[in-house]
Amino acid sequence: MRRLNLWLGTLACALTLAFGMPPAAQAASSKPSASAKKSSKAKTVKRKSSKSSRKVVRRAPPVPSVGQLAGLRDTSDPLNLQSSVALVVDQDTDEVLFSKNPDAVLPIASITKLMTAMVVVQGGQSLNDELTITQDDVDTLKGSSSRLAVGTRLTRGEMLHLALMSSENRAAHALGRHYPGGLDAFISAMNAKASLLGMHATHYVDPTGLSSSNRSSAQDLALLVRAASEVPLISELSTTREAAVDVGRRQLQYRNSNALVRDPEWTIALQKTGYIREAGRCVVMQAEMAGRKLIMVLLDAAGSYTRTADAERLRSWLASGPLSMSAGVTPPSAR
Repeated sequence: MRRLNLWLGTLACALTLAFGMPPAAQAASSKPSASAKKSSKAKTVKRKSSKSSRKVVRRAPPVPSVGQLAGLRDTSDPLNLQSSVALVVDQDTDEVLFSKNPDAVLPIASITKLMTAMVVVQGGQSLNDELTITQDDVDTLKGSSSRLAVGTRLTRGEMLHLALMSSENRAAHALGRHYPGGLDAFISAMNAKASLLGMHATHYVDPTGLSSSNRSSAQDLALLVRAASEVPLISELSTTREAAVDVGRRQLQYRNSNALVRDPEWTIALQKTGYIREAGRCVVMQAEMAGRKLIMVLLDAAGSYTRTADAERLRSWLASGPLSMSAGVTPPSAR
């Protein structure tokens, strides 16, 4: 009997290996255990909770510029420029070579700093005087950043250099604050100088350009570029490719905000860029093309690459065609 049971057990093992487990056993083994069910359920709940915890971040649409709201970007022109305003003038003859919405009065952002430089230079204060950045120079309007920390001490000449070359806002504000009579007297001097130059559509409220109330037209800015280009120091400081300043034990490296000064295809004697949301991307330049000194003004481009592309398109057009050709356009509202 013992041998029979052993033989039957051996036979059952052989049948199992040959044909698999019996159906009942298979069913029993396929059923998940209670602990397995609990673990699977916990994973599902965890997966659902992780999905529900993900926040969908929706970006707000970009706020349009003043020029865009006025429909100026929709103005057509022969070169299909993307800037709302464009003007090219021969500095020596006053001949207008290209014109697009030249009388539109718009925010000018850091183009303001050209007038800031004019008032500083003509104010006659020593460029070697040491000025200090204080909390008053910190931008509370736009919240823009600066590498010039409160307490930084630089000479007036260094502050002027950084304001023109790299559009350093705290430096520009400090220049105005250290003017005889303070900031209010400085802004009054800016507006008086604008009036003296015949810039009758221009108004300034601060020396940085952070306020959208600093406004001008391309026609007026061409007058400013002409006057500023006659001041060698302003021309030199505005076109420096890069510079370093010593701040305590550190040295800060700055680059020109206008990439075109590093382009060998351009010969730029004076320049200034600008940007705030209300103004779009702006640039003014005095450059030599085809042996002539030309003043170029571009206001309210959608982006820095667009601004540069418009400048390049104008340069190519001027180089390939007769410079006496004028392309005047009028805004949609005037048609």
